[in-house]
Amino acid sequence: MSARHAASNLELLAIYEVSKILGSSLDLQQTLREVLRLLSYQLQMHRGRIYLLGEDAVMRLVAANGLSNEQAGQVEFREGEGIIGRILKTAMPAVVPNLADEPLFLNRTGGRDDLEEQVASLVGVPIKAAGSVIGVLTIDRISDDGPTTHFGTDVRFLTMVANLIGQTVRLHRTVAEERRFMMRETFRVQKELRAAPPIADVVCTSPAMTDVLAQVHRVAPFKSTVLIRGESGTGKELIARAIHNLSPRKDNPFIRVNCAALPETLLESELFGHEKGAFTGAQKDHKGRFELASGGTLFLDEIGDISPNFQAKLLRVLQEQEFERVGGSRTIKTDVRLICATNLNLEEAVGKGKFRADLYFRINVVSIFLPPLRERRDDIGALAKHFVAKFNKDNGLTLALANEAQDVLNRCPWPGNVRELENCIERAATQSRDGIIRAVDLSCAMNLCNSSILFQYSTMGSAVGGLAPATAVHAAHSAAAPSPAPPPAKAMPATAPALPPILPSTAPSGCAACPSAPSAHAAPPSIPAPDPAEAAEALAEEPESGSLRDRLLWAMERTGWVQAKAARLLGMTTRQVSYALRKYDIEIKRF
Repeated sequence: MSARHAASNLELLAIYEVSKILGSSLDLQQTLREVLRLLSYQLQMHRGRIYLLGEDAVMRLVAANGLSNEQAGQVEFREGEGIIGRILKTAMPAVVPNLADEPLFLNRTGGRDDLEEQVASLVGVPIKAAGSVIGVLTIDRISDDGPTTHFGTDVRFLTMVANLIGQTVRLHRTVAEERRFMMRETFRVQKELRAAPPIADVVCTSPAMTDVLAQVHRVAPFKSTVLIRGESGTGKELIARAIHNLSPRKDNPFIRVNCAALPETLLESELFGHEKGAFTGAQKDHKGRFELASGGTLFLDEIGDISPNFQAKLLRVLQEQEFERVGGSRTIKTDVRLICATNLNLEEAVGKGKFRADLYFRINVVSIFLPPLRERRDDIGALAKHFVAKFNKDNGLTLALANEAQDVLNRCPWPGNVRELENCIERAATQSRDGIIRAVDLSCAMNLCNSSILFQYSTMGSAVGGLAPATAVHAAHSAAAPSPAPPPAKAMPATAPALPPILPSTAPSGCAACPSAPSAHAAPPSIPAPDPAEAAEALAEEPESGSLRDRLLWAMERTGWVQAKAARLLGMTTRQVSYALRKYDIEIKRF
């Protein structure tokens, strides 16, 4: 009784170990070999073999003790062939007490030439999944005293192991099928994109933008309303125009309205039109954009900036496709496809009551999100070369972009996105002297980076003029090129002469995106931050009143004519100090 109990405990432990092995790896063949090794080590089950049924209805050996993967791959059985084929056909376990007396034993795996010296028994069970046989598990029992008749325990135990193997194989095959499906879909989409007409001025190689273009091609043939979302400068209007050009409406008008650029009263007149005499200055009938775009596409940019009152008027047009002109009573029918765009968080605006939920659901039928440029850095190089080529074409030049300049561009977080990159390339092209745009030609090398200037006016987490929030840009900058935070600056006294006030922010002076770019005015990297005690002593000596020229001279002399140190003492940026020195014609001393 105790021996039987010990054997049961050993089998239970083996089942537990088998389950752990089956869930430990995605390599199915290696996992199955580990299971057979465990059976051999713990239960003395020799010559374990696992066969799996292929899609061609052939049973192949996939794991075997004592055989390499190449040797195992050459062994196969068909239904009804040998012992393995009989188990496959009958879906029932099979026990062969003595392989030497079994005519169905084909010995295809070799190694059984010793049957005259010892008795080898075989136990085989079907591997099932979802009620179907998908494989066979076999083991050998070796005895020197003749065949035994007690195989019931082995059959029961191996059936449990086979069930675990069956579920694992089914899971692996399901995952593999889903992976093949995804690969086929990816290949199909890429093939469609290659076969589809190119989208003008859309330059991209990143997977994120490839998905966006796939969405554009899928949604273009329909009339569904599209909401394009993304930060300012990501190319929302370009995508809207692409949807129109790929749609059946491409020969009809594409009308664009910037909702943020017009006050509510003027926006209503622009969209719906007005009758003669509707208000002062309305000297004749005026067709609105909904009327002009009939049969085509109307693109409402910055839809999130319209007032709550106008949202209600717009909702009716979207629902009924009809409206009245301002000052008129005649109902006008229209047939437009609406494409909207915004850089705002509409869900947050709905939650705060600033945007109507019913209008949100009406315009958010198909949503396309344009990722910011910092999240698709694979596109920066291609876009930069595209803008250089565009500048060359517009100006009849043959400029080239140096690798060093490209490296600097790749490190930038680009809060202004593609629009900012285009402007940066154009400014750098105008500074090029030898036909090559180098790193020193970029704005950040001259402390003139627009992003840096703008973000000095931003507070942490806020956005500047629709650009990326400062937190997002600084997080991207920290991940790409971490640098120590600048020391806190002393605020300008209230009596200081007027220069643009700079609010303290986490963005360092100059280009926060390109810390390693050379700068004409910034302090060299080797200059350390001033000692706190020394800074306090210096600030105590600072004149409390006087002209900006006197304060500049004091700061420059106090810091050894290093502009970056003087800027920190005065609570200014290096660029402001440089500008003030030129303005007051102060000659910089060289040591």
